[in-house]
Amino acid sequence: MSAPDVVNWRRLDDRITTSGQPSEAALAAIRDMGVEHVVNLALHTHEQALPDEAASVAALGMTYTHIPVAFDDPTEDDFARFCDAMAAIGDAPVHVHCILNARVTAFILRWRRDVIGDGDPARAMMDSVWRPGGVWATLVGDAARVDRAIEYAGRDY
Repeated sequence: MSAPDVVNWRRLDDRITTSGQPSEAALAAIRDMGVEHVVNLALHTHEQALPDEAASVAALGMTYTHIPVAFDDPTEDDFARFCDAMAAIGDAPVHVHCILNARVTAFILRWRRDVIGDGDPARAMMDSVWRPGGVWATLVGDAARVDRAIEYAGRDY
């Protein structure tokens, strides 16, 4: 099955897919790929957010977790909630998204590296979307980029 039409769609492995904000049609395509759970790290108040994503996901027969992560202030608590959500989901197929797949790829990198113990695939996925700077570099533990600006693939490199 082909990837849904959604910004920055990525497949990490057989169980985990990520992207920017999916449309209603993309959510249906994601469900049709076998995904059972959707995790949203974006704010519901963002202009690109769906009007009621929780209801849309539920209507498609998937479960939904919302962890609103402020882009300018990601916290250790946000990351801990993400880790708890991923542990609760277990081995079920999951789609994790935000608005551009930046928050997600940073959280996935840190989770895969620090919790699972295999960050290399997640690093490559994150680098294909962006290179965090500032607070995001701090969150992922990239000391060399803390004083650098965020760079986006296709725009800045």
